[in-house]
Amino acid sequence: AQSLSEALKTNTILTTLDLGCNQIGHQGAQSLSEALKTNITLPTLKLWNNAINNQGTQYLSEALKTNTILTTLNLVSNLIGNQGAQSLSEALKTNTILTTLDLGNNLIGDQGAQSLSEALKTNTILTTLDLRSNQIGDQGAQSLSEALKTNITLTTPNFGSNQIGHQGAQSLSEAL
Repeated sequence: AQSLSEALKTNTILTTLDLGCNQIGHQGAQSLSEALKTNITLPTLKLWNNAINNQGTQYLSEALKTNTILTTLNLVSNLIGNQGAQSLSEALKTNTILTTLDLGNNLIGDQGAQSLSEALKTNTILTTLDLRSNQIGDQGAQSLSEALKTNITLTTPNFGSNQIGHQGAQSLSEAL
């Protein structure tokens, strides 16, 4: 990932990078985040199924705070938990271009959903948030429903295959 990171720093034509189903981990995420801080032409980054944990998510979040072109970030099937969701939510509060964030099939629970919902209240550009197949329950659904009430740009939320029960479903339905 280090060599790839160096190449990305000078690449001016690459629009999509799909590194799905590798073993990048947090160290590879750190290298890629360094490239994202300097590369201004990569709008789509797919890092699904790469064993990226909360630490790796922290590195990527730091890059998101300064990157002005990345519009799609796919982190499906990694090891991102509540702490990683918190890092990403901090980045979403300052990032003004990311429109699609796919966090499906991770370890995000109610606390992570609450962090992301706080970011959604201030982020006015994100249109797609995929949180399917996580560990979000009624409390997380309540937080997300509060965000949905104020966020008018989020048109494609996916909260399927979580632990949302009757109360969470009721909160979400009231938000819609």
